[in-house]
Amino acid sequence: MNIQVLYGTETGNAEMLAEDIAAELEADHEVTAVNLSDFDPSAFDAGTLYLLVCSTYGDGELPASAQPFAEKLEAKAPDLTGVHFGIFGMGDSEYDETFNGGPKTLAELMIARGATQLGARIAHDASGAEMAEDLAFPWAEEIVGMAGDALGQAA
Repeated sequence: MNIQVLYGTETGNAEMLAEDIAAELEADHEVTAVNLSDFDPSAFDAGTLYLLVCSTYGDGELPASAQPFAEKLEAKAPDLTGVHFGIFGMGDSEYDETFNGGPKTLAELMIARGATQLGARIAHDASGAEMAEDLAFPWAEEIVGMAGDALGQAA
């Protein structure tokens, strides 16, 4: 299966996690990790699974590397019908009102353009006891399994 792990990051934590997810999946799949700032929304392909890893910055906003992508997605308004994605958020619940706001915004933008979200949006809590990888690896495997069914490909 072709998988792109797209990440939006401010401090590099989402990038590191995206690269770890890609490394975890690459034995069985064609996987690349790409910064959202380097990804053109018109490049989405219905035959590829997209795993989005995104942090939250400031008052629940998208991180710096995801902002240009979101602006292009809104401006170009591509039809993402047939595109499947999963989303993994990173944040800190000490900021209760804005916790994981960036990933929520990103998912809403994708869905508004016709993309289909697979599985629930996972929200890792930096203030919690679990490491991000402990949540992300099983999540990624679950989304890949769902995508195999949705895309008609072997997971």
